[in-house]
Amino acid sequence: MIAGSRRGFASDNNAGVHPVVLDAIGRANQGHAVAYGDDPYTESAAAKFKKTFGEETEVFFVYNGTGANVLSLQALTDSFQAVICAETAHINEDECGAPEKFTGCKLLPISTENGKITVDRIRPHLHALGNEHHAQPKVVSITQATELGTVYRPEEVEAITRFAHENGLFVHLDGARLSNAAVSLKTGLREITRDMGVDVLSFGGTKNGVMFGEAVVFFRPDLARDFKFIRKQGAQLASKMRFIAVQFEALLTDDLWRRNAEHANNMAALLEREVRNIPRITITQPVDANAVFAAIPREHIQSLSREYFFYVWDEGRSIVRWMTSFDTTEGDITGFAALLRKVLR
Repeated sequence: MIAGSRRGFASDNNAGVHPVVLDAIGRANQGHAVAYGDDPYTESAAAKFKKTFGEETEVFFVYNGTGANVLSLQALTDSFQAVICAETAHINEDECGAPEKFTGCKLLPISTENGKITVDRIRPHLHALGNEHHAQPKVVSITQATELGTVYRPEEVEAITRFAHENGLFVHLDGARLSNAAVSLKTGLREITRDMGVDVLSFGGTKNGVMFGEAVVFFRPDLARDFKFIRKQGAQLASKMRFIAVQFEALLTDDLWRRNAEHANNMAALLEREVRNIPRITITQPVDANAVFAAIPREHIQSLSREYFFYVWDEGRSIVRWMTSFDTTEGDITGFAALLRKVLR
């Protein structure tokens, strides 16, 4: 881990809190408010979600992304069912088996080269529908932007949702970096979720300037009928919910979500331009959002990450991941690129 306060490229989770969000928390910290979401701050934030995603939207605030994903899937499934996802999906790789533990469901991971699954790769998992000897697929979970930093085109999402619905499946979208995807696609948030047929969204804020908290967004109210009980039983009901809610209201006001994500994406694009021609560096994925994946010489990873902290993504192929965030500066990029040139010359 690097010393001091130098910004690295390990994760957009490592960034601080956007000043506008921090100010919103401060303004909510006045007097008393009814607990567990029965307060005017949470009501106002929910209205902002309805304005953004549509009046039929039901939103529930939770503590973190794993909670959002797990509870979303729990609301859609029974324990004898299964969830289809990319093998790189956060629910498959980075949630310590929580989806399986709390839903009882089997995950059916699909191998991908770019983090995106397709109808052709979903279809083989449906051959045993109705067969009592097999876990029954019930949800397709996609990630936008993907764990490899790539972005589904709207038509790709629509093709998946159409196929899923034709076969009696729901579609869950892990939108931890949905804002970055929307910026990449030059769209709004609704246009690439609800309008494309997504049923339930885990909407991320922590990676885009929020201190803590995520949102579970239902686009079909009937699916949200019992969610308040699922959230409580899942230990994700915040007593002082106003402090989560006001952060999301700030994020959805005056396009703060877009400005933060746009800056992060622009910094990733700048980083890719700065390093693409450095000898012994190979960019391994398209830079669609705020992630740069690169193969670099193994022997230099440790010394480089001491200066600008980052993670190894694929140890076997010596691929690293560099993430940018709303507070990454051009100086961070040029300084890191200069170090790479010096070390890899």
